[in-house]
Amino acid sequence: MYARSWIAVSLVLIAATASAQHYQTDFPPEEFRARWDRLFDRIGDDAVAFVQGAPSARGFEYPRQHNTFYYLTGIETPHSYLWLDGRTREVTVYLPPRNERLEKGEGKLLSAATVDLVKELVGVDHVRSTDDMRGNWLRETLGEDIPDLYTPFRPEEGYAQSRYELDLANTNIANDHWDGRIPREMRLLSLLKTRGPKPWDAPELEVRDLSPILDDLRMIKSEREIALIRRASEIAGFGVMEAIKSTRPGVTEYQLDAAARYVFLVNGARLDGYRSITASGIENINTGHYFRNTRTLEAGDLVLMDYAPDYRYYVSDIGRMWPVNGRYTAAQRELLEPILRYRDFVLERIRPGVMADQVLEEAAEAMEGWFDANPFVNRHYEEAARDMVARGSGVFSHPVGMAVHDDGDYNYRRLPLAPGMVFSVDPTLRVPEENLYLRYEDTVVVTEDGVENFTDFLPSELDDLEALMREEGVVQKVPAITDWPD
Repeated sequence: MYARSWIAVSLVLIAATASAQHYQTDFPPEEFRARWDRLFDRIGDDAVAFVQGAPSARGFEYPRQHNTFYYLTGIETPHSYLWLDGRTREVTVYLPPRNERLEKGEGKLLSAATVDLVKELVGVDHVRSTDDMRGNWLRETLGEDIPDLYTPFRPEEGYAQSRYELDLANTNIANDHWDGRIPREMRLLSLLKTRGPKPWDAPELEVRDLSPILDDLRMIKSEREIALIRRASEIAGFGVMEAIKSTRPGVTEYQLDAAARYVFLVNGARLDGYRSITASGIENINTGHYFRNTRTLEAGDLVLMDYAPDYRYYVSDIGRMWPVNGRYTAAQRELLEPILRYRDFVLERIRPGVMADQVLEEAAEAMEGWFDANPFVNRHYEEAARDMVARGSGVFSHPVGMAVHDDGDYNYRRLPLAPGMVFSVDPTLRVPEENLYLRYEDTVVVTEDGVENFTDFLPSELDDLEALMREEGVVQKVPAITDWPD
């Protein structure tokens, strides 16, 4: 496994040379049509759906479309809208008029002036201007026989965002006595009810939540989506490998972060999927989503890195732990070996048609034999390892896709595993007596006959990680500036 990774690295780290690409080409119109058809099947033939795109970027942050709107259209133009009419099964996209000043600053954008191009790229039936949506547009478009109207009620993820974190942020804003703003999706819901038909004109407009339907659609990834997640995982893995090679006592956490980010950028990932977790030492590692990355590495510490890019709107989720001085202690090996073996037993048993709990039960049974054959020196470590297995801690942790904590059934507990499900396998071990927290994480997809681990090329065995650390990393090749001019 370790040797194979070095064959691939020379291929992945070759920067591509191509002309500027202004519009996405990863998904053809027929893929969007298939998504719309599944949505129409769910809402029925007497309902319509209305989806709002992202607003303009605030300042000079990297413009990025909301995941839902991109999933349904591939269009990145801000302030766009999508109308899906279940009565006719026709799809209309509403785009802003052409903004030459914006295009001069940010590049070409699809607009109401690019009708033919939009139809060619996306396959929608109609392209309209957002200027057409003023006045009585909603009432007239709904017609006399008022259908049910679906729109997402839940927050829409953008750059480095997942729904749970957005929900928490929205709650904090709402509870702030000097703020109290309502979320953008709730503002849209209010406007739909205000601008829709009035009870004295027609039956009252029924607005339903589209989020659960979209979540179900996004849970099963297409082959094209899987290919993008695979590439995001490859880039992530090589980024982590560069950080591992760069690890030495005296290096800082943010320098390891920079090593991984360098690999992301030179391989076409313009953004990261989530902020870097690059933690060294017991206290930092124990902070689950540690983000400061300011500590200097010390001999005797372990490093935990959990980091992956956003590659063309798709992400991965990878975690590894390694020793700062290049050698695991006997105690560290005693802690990490059961995590790796448990992970392997789980991966060997993932397959379509079974429930996640069955996989956990089978892996737990296999671990009993491993425990019998591998006695522990430290009683607390054995208790922690057995507790990890008994609870299935971290395994089937969360879906992965357009967000690192992707939408969908969070723990895959209510449905049998199915081809196209992508999720994190993140076995986690805690030793409360020593305040220790250890884990390894991979991103996998259920296939027709088993599972594909997107990150199996990334060393995980302890001897392989030690060997990798003997290489020189980019931090040593391009060291930090130490002699600043006065």
